[in-house]
Amino acid sequence: MTETGTTDRSVFIWVCEGTWRASVDAALSLAPAEARFTLLHVTAADADTARGAYLGLLGRSGHDPGARVDELGAASAADLLEAAARRLGRRSERLEIHGPPERAVVAASSRADLLIVARDGDRSRLGPRSLGKATRFVVDHAACPVLLVWPESPPGIGTIPPPPPGRQD
Repeated sequence: MTETGTTDRSVFIWVCEGTWRASVDAALSLAPAEARFTLLHVTAADADTARGAYLGLLGRSGHDPGARVDELGAASAADLLEAAARRLGRRSERLEIHGPPERAVVAASSRADLLIVARDGDRSRLGPRSLGKATRFVVDHAACPVLLVWPESPPGIGTIPPPPPGRQD
């Protein structure tokens, strides 16, 4: 409780390329006015892959690309978090994590009162395939309530597949 008697709510917004605007907009329209926001971005360990490929070539001609991949990833994450903070227009914490995105988001949001996530899979129809693998994992394993939003207008109800043969809903 704060001194005024209201409870501060901790709202984490998972900031991902291509869907972050919808997550930020949902936070603005649905989160309590007094919420504490954390913009969360996860950078996967792509530099490790680049280093492994380089080592597999026995270090032929050139420099290890891992450092450059790290540098580009950090700049991209910073730009994305800055754009999200500008769109949010409220005071917020920025949290940049490196690692497997699904596990990093679950771990980081374990202290949140709400996690806002945007669909990142097949958005042409309703159903479970509208979630990518990492997002599905987060929705299934998050230790807090999850608000799942469409990055654009959702498809019509007619996009639900028919029931399996022999079953009627």
